[in-house]
Amino acid sequence: MNHQKDFISLFNKSLEENTFVKVSLANYNGLTEGLKNCYIKKARIQNEDKLSFTFRYQTKDIVKNYSIKEGLSLADEWLDKKEFRHASLFALEFDAVFESNKDKTTLKKNKPTHYELPSLEHNIKKNRLIAAEGKPYLKWLKITDEKGNVFNHAQDKYKQINHYVEVLSPLIKNLPKHDVLHVLDMGAGKGYLTFALYDYLADVLNLKTEVNGVEYRKDLVDICNDIAVKSKFEGLSFVQGTIMDYDVKQVNVLIALHACDTATDDAIYKGILSGAELIVVAPCCHKQIRRELEQSKAKNELDFLLKHGIYLEREAEMVTDGLRSLLLEYAGYTTRVFEFISGEHTPKNVMIVAEKKSKTEAQKKELLVKINETKAYFGIRNHHLEKLMGL
Repeated sequence: MNHQKDFISLFNKSLEENTFVKVSLANYNGLTEGLKNCYIKKARIQNEDKLSFTFRYQTKDIVKNYSIKEGLSLADEWLDKKEFRHASLFALEFDAVFESNKDKTTLKKNKPTHYELPSLEHNIKKNRLIAAEGKPYLKWLKITDEKGNVFNHAQDKYKQINHYVEVLSPLIKNLPKHDVLHVLDMGAGKGYLTFALYDYLADVLNLKTEVNGVEYRKDLVDICNDIAVKSKFEGLSFVQGTIMDYDVKQVNVLIALHACDTATDDAIYKGILSGAELIVVAPCCHKQIRRELEQSKAKNELDFLLKHGIYLEREAEMVTDGLRSLLLEYAGYTTRVFEFISGEHTPKNVMIVAEKKSKTEAQKKELLVKINETKAYFGIRNHHLEKLMGL
């Protein structure tokens, strides 16, 4: 008796008879690092029934969709190779549990625990802060088609846009009230996030706002300004220039996402100089401090890591951003550092948020001691932001 084939047969039958609820694969024994479980549900995507696999890792979930045939084949292969040693099938008429232990397999059928089919989640429109429909700028930015349907190749970008707005929303709502909210986006790039933020502030929160995007590449500036005019976004404009050369005047919120290496420090410094109430950066590259670590070869409890390039890179990232956080606190901010985007989409996924809050002289002295101790420990002569601040 082949219990594995019988389980797959029951799985297939429940799909054919439309009694399938879900499948859970557990007790992972394969080679994929960090994978714990896999959950399978049915989803309707672009009018086609699919099997949606959620791979659950230690720190994240990854979702992949397969045709019914491909999904059944994958589950069959994994159970055959004993990559998953436990599988549970939930259907309206019964539950089935398959287990594989060494050379022995078992298959048990039990009474059903579910009595109605779940909704096909992909048919339910998620409550996004930035809806895809009725947003011409998303069409011109090539995120959606004429009808407001998000292109397959732009799904991750659309999710990122909404997650970005979700992160900033409570921070902006927490700001003091202003007659006009001034937002400066340093290194606006193609403008995806800049447009979405303006749309949210002006059309969702109904705030009177002026958003300026600074971008070095003139062709992108021209494209974004053209789209802003066509969208009738009167408070949104883009200018050509570098972060350090831009003359920052009145600004309440300063944003710099993925400004390379010390350009992130330039942006933070501009925010500090202007007295911005909120500074939000997502750093990119950490070459300056990495060079300092390589040159100093400081002897400490972590020096064994510097023999490996990948660890040196990660240490440079953490030390650079850790010092940025301390320097921002010294300048009169409270800071938080967290993952902005899941690492499966981009490795540039750390965000530093700084909110204006005054510090006592005693607190500033304590922070300065910590900054100098950290530099000495890692053999760092200077941090670019520290140099800009004149410390």
